Amino acid sequence: MKYINASDVLPEELIKEVQKYAAGKLLYIPSGEEKKGWGETSGYRTQLRKRNQMIRNKYAHGLTVSELADEYYLSLDSIKKIIYSKHTDAQLTYSPTIESAVSYANTGMLEEWIQCYLLLTCQASPDVQGLIKEDGLYFGVVQFPLRLIQYEEFDNVENVASESDDTSMSPPLLIQYREGKFHCMMQKEFLASLKQRKINAYPSIIVLKENAEYKRFMKHFGNVFIFVNKV
Repeated sequence: MKYINASDVLPEELIKEVQKYAAGKLLYIPSGEEKKGWGETSGYRTQLRKRNQMIRNKYAHGLTVSELADEYYLSLDSIKKIIYSKHTDAQLTYSPTIESAVSYANTGMLEEWIQCYLLLTCQASPDVQGLIKEDGLYFGVVQFPLRLIQYEEFDNVENVASESDDTSMSPPLLIQYREGKFHCMMQKEFLASLKQRKINAYPSIIVLKENAEYKRFMKHFGNVFIFVNKV
């Protein structure tokens, strides 16, 4: 390693401070970059964590070990190890509730919660599932003013069943932002019931499909909505 005179790179005031503690000594100054664990730099570890959580969710909702092995191209033993893992993420169970969505959002897995909601709870068609694509962007869970949603999307919904005022066991709304407007993606009857009960704001996830839409959204609404951190 080539040594450099400190006076060539450090200001005089800083040199005087260093001399108080290590005058005449050879010092090694680390770069300041923390050593990263395996897979952290490439993001591979994060991808595995998310994949494993999806496997656990699907198994908990009825998919068999064999079906999961075929879907993810893994051995039966590998699937079993993932399912019965004692890692912290194993406790992150999915349910179609606001509380579950918030838990996933707090661990950086909001997209995985949305996928579970569409696939496991709504059993949505491939077209609807396509709304959540790999490069999608998501903002939430936030308290969202229902008045911002386009009126035609819930005004024509009829025969809305009355529901309890307790929404703790209900899912958040999935709201898509496109061309500067907010649209209800698929929960129109539930949205109509919220309006019927005169609920002004409700926990929601904002879905943005394009980077340009995200920039527009952040410009006009990025600092407006309040995040829901717990239920």
